Amino acid sequence: MTRFLPHITVATVIEHDGRFLFVKEHAEKRIVLNQPAGHLEMDESLIQAAIRETLEETGWDIEITHLLGIHLYQAPSNNVTYQRVCFAGLALQERKNHPLDDGIIGPVWLTRDELLEQRDLWRSPMVLRSVDDYLSGERFSLDLFKN
Repeated sequence: MTRFLPHITVATVIEHDGRFLFVKEHAEKRIVLNQPAGHLEMDESLIQAAIRETLEETGWDIEITHLLGIHLYQAPSNNVTYQRVCFAGLALQERKNHPLDDGIIGPVWLTRDELLEQRDLWRSPMVLRSVDDYLSGERFSLDLFKN
């Protein structure tokens, strides 16, 4: 019997002046666009993971303000199921010359329309869904999280 082991991941939607912070990176043998995102590590909260991943992938310090949603996604490339906890936040400060994770090309700021023009680069459909959740006003209190 195969044991089901979903991966717990976090992602952030950071908007500033109508543009959203994305990461251009090498993944699955191609260049993709994604929200700053990554796996939860041992001994950290989901919020801490989201702040850490955003800094590691973009060089931006952020403040998490709300939960946008929790989604399940099964990647067709590897059949892995990801539980993605997506947060909204504020960009506080860019750390110039901050070392980025391996495989990261760099941060890019895009409008929703610019993102749509690059549909072939999306890492998954969750990229647009997260932006659309944000734009529709989805917001849940961080008080939902108890550590």
